[in-house]
Amino acid sequence: MEIEGKSADAEVAAKYFSEDGEECKRTGTLWTCIAHIVTALIGAGVLSLPWSVAQLGWIGGPLVMVIFAFITYISVHLLSDCYRSPDSVTGKRNRTYMDAVRVNLGKNQIWACGLLQYLYMYGIAVAYVLTSAGSMRAIRKSNCFHSNGHNADCQFGNTFYMILFGVIQILCSLIPDFNNMSWLSAVAAIMSVFYSTIGLGLGIARVVDNKRIYGNIRGVQTATTAQKVWRVSQAIGDIAFSFPYSFILLEIQDTLRSKPPENLIVKRASIVSISITALFYLSCACFGYAAFGDDAPGNILTGFGFYEPYWLIDFGNACIVLHLVGGYQVFSQPVFAFFEGLIEKVFPKSMTFLKKNYSICLPCLPVYHFNLIRLVFRTLYVVSTVALAMYFPYFNQVLGILGALNFWPLAIYFPIEMYMGQKRVRSWSTKWVAFEVFSIFCLLISLFALIGSVEGLVRAKLGWAS
Repeated sequence: MEIEGKSADAEVAAKYFSEDGEECKRTGTLWTCIAHIVTALIGAGVLSLPWSVAQLGWIGGPLVMVIFAFITYISVHLLSDCYRSPDSVTGKRNRTYMDAVRVNLGKNQIWACGLLQYLYMYGIAVAYVLTSAGSMRAIRKSNCFHSNGHNADCQFGNTFYMILFGVIQILCSLIPDFNNMSWLSAVAAIMSVFYSTIGLGLGIARVVDNKRIYGNIRGVQTATTAQKVWRVSQAIGDIAFSFPYSFILLEIQDTLRSKPPENLIVKRASIVSISITALFYLSCACFGYAAFGDDAPGNILTGFGFYEPYWLIDFGNACIVLHLVGGYQVFSQPVFAFFEGLIEKVFPKSMTFLKKNYSICLPCLPVYHFNLIRLVFRTLYVVSTVALAMYFPYFNQVLGILGALNFWPLAIYFPIEMYMGQKRVRSWSTKWVAFEVFSIFCLLISLFALIGSVEGLVRAKLGWAS
């Protein structure tokens, strides 16, 4: 009987505990990692890329996109080795980006890192509210144009659709954590392939119908040089928004099994994910620019460069909404985990009552498990993102600012510094100089994109002509 009891205990431990005794059993594989990364990568950014290429021209646009794809891979390649410390294979896990910064760079830099990381994730949530509402509104407009003609007055507001998306996110936010949402990431990744393919197909069809390729080497012509500079900088910000996912990489890596090594799986998954994403981005952006030239809309599926077939445009926008439902959670779950943990530390005496779990059974859906902390904080979080999206409903400008804010500090500076600290790269060695030059170059790009995107946001808010 004792042997049977030990065998049962071993089975329970194998089912619910990881190999190093932690309560969270990690079951992630190469394919779930690819799904998480594609979900994080292909989002609102792909819709703005034809506009970005239109600002940069036929040479500058594709070149900048390839450069950012390469930079993104370098970033995740370095950061994936920092998941475990001091050894990248056998060391102790750093379950979050902030844990890695604290272990490798010390506590002095953790506040700046945390502020930037969670501010960016919050900004992503705001952008996804804005984008999803635009896609839902576009479905209604598409049906209106189909029924009443392309010149009909089909103007609808965004507010109702933002609130609707917020209600959906409040329900989805009851999902406890990353390890319980692999199915949502898988669905979101599939949707991203669908709508990217639809955008690509519509662009190709438009080029064939036009029987010519629009656009030029220099991009959109503006009245003044200053306007051209602002537009180029904003376009770079939009592209910067579309690629990096370093700030959420370690949270994704923490879902993986330990054999084979997590950093090896992430590097393989990143090659596949970035290659797929770059191919889609280049195809959608270039065919969108070829189809519309200087008139490329800021959002390729909601800007009504296409009217027919209306059902395909509706389906593409529906896929965007479904994808962003999952994408919103991919970026919000780390924020939830951090702040809920902070609340537990600040108010430990109230935790017994606040952490009591409740269950809700909904038809055709998994059982929802929640507690008061999760319900109240996550609801307020979603409401605040919806409110901010209502106040700044400017798609391209918001994406440009978010891309510029994230690009250098989170995708370049911290991964490089952590990697050099862990690998003990000597100051003024060839590798150290190369990394520092690379970091400064990316900083200048980030500042340039940020200034132009802020200028564009202020101009749009005040109603100035561009």
